[in-house]
Amino acid sequence: MLVQFANWVQGELACSPALAKIVGILLAAVPLATVFALCFAFTTWLERKGLARIQNRIGPNRVGPFGLFQPIADGIKMITKEDIVPRSSDHFFHLIAPLLVLVSSMACLAFIPFGLGMTMSPIDTAVVFFFAILGMNTLAVFLAGWASRNKYSLLGGMRAVAQMVSYEIPLVLSAVTVVMMVGSLDTREIVGAQVVEGWATSENSGLRFLGQIAGWHVFTPWGFAGFIIFFIAALAETNRSPFDLPEAESEIIAGYVTEYSGFKFALFFLGEYIGAFAVLGLAITLFLGGWNGPNFQPWWSSDPHALLIPGFVWFFFKMFVLMAVLIWIRGTLPRLRVDQLMSFAWKFLLPLALVNVFVAGFLFHVAKEDRVWASVAAFVFLYLVAKGLSRMNQSDAPAPRKYHFAE
Repeated sequence: MLVQFANWVQGELACSPALAKIVGILLAAVPLATVFALCFAFTTWLERKGLARIQNRIGPNRVGPFGLFQPIADGIKMITKEDIVPRSSDHFFHLIAPLLVLVSSMACLAFIPFGLGMTMSPIDTAVVFFFAILGMNTLAVFLAGWASRNKYSLLGGMRAVAQMVSYEIPLVLSAVTVVMMVGSLDTREIVGAQVVEGWATSENSGLRFLGQIAGWHVFTPWGFAGFIIFFIAALAETNRSPFDLPEAESEIIAGYVTEYSGFKFALFFLGEYIGAFAVLGLAITLFLGGWNGPNFQPWWSSDPHALLIPGFVWFFFKMFVLMAVLIWIRGTLPRLRVDQLMSFAWKFLLPLALVNVFVAGFLFHVAKEDRVWASVAAFVFLYLVAKGLSRMNQSDAPAPRKYHFAE
């Protein structure tokens, strides 16, 4: 219905192509923003409840049933709080930084296919544009730290830049393996390449069920390693625990958001979660089959491509499963030190991602005859490489302390 309405509006504005284009973008952006605003509200409730469960607490339980309306109360609190701007800050950049974080995160969602025909900006180079726009988050975070004229904010901004730049490289390299194997930068074609067509359209219900998942890239050696690398790098790219050093409360108060309050602080909070949704959405698109999932043909339809469960339902189900893993990690793992964070990126993830690119190229060009044994060998080789890198980067055991007492 919404698509038909958009087509009708654009038809009515055919005399003004520029205006029709603007209206079309707005008609696509408003539902997308609404859906992910609701996802953000639900995720904040889910995270608080999940962390409370991990820590043997109850969590929010006052506003609404099971505390479900707590995000609404938090939003009202943030909007009504006073917006305090330091006198010595750069007022323009202090204002523009939270807006840039939110806008860049929302723009990344435009390239994610949430279902068949459900891509806001279907372009042939979607993966490139995704990473290009995602890089704006780094600039926005540093602007926030620099414009605040606060030493803790500046330290948080510098930490964020070092962390994001370091982990963007393995993040991109893990996506490069998928682009190499599929031969396309279009996210829709990447999703389509993860369906076993002969099985997905088979009359056998069992083959049709498996055809939606058997081709997922995560079930290949290079795809499994790429997904693990991508997921870990995504944690650091979105400042999620245990890579939340730019906002380490025990060290630098609140990092680059120290001098933010009220609605601006809420925009940073919203932008962080939307960015996490965008990166997880790309992970689902690249490695977990996108909107495809184990499915059956509806009994009321004779169309072999018809699905009992819509594709967007599977997509959001996968997204919330990965978000639950993020919450689980936050509740169980302690924060890393700065030196551990950087060493892990440059001495472990980056070499492993580079090796994975060569393994993917080997499987694509060489191992076409005996794919099963080649895949087993690739799994073993990648495991040995990861184990070797882990051994090489092990820190020495601390020497026993020696106490010298004054006589």
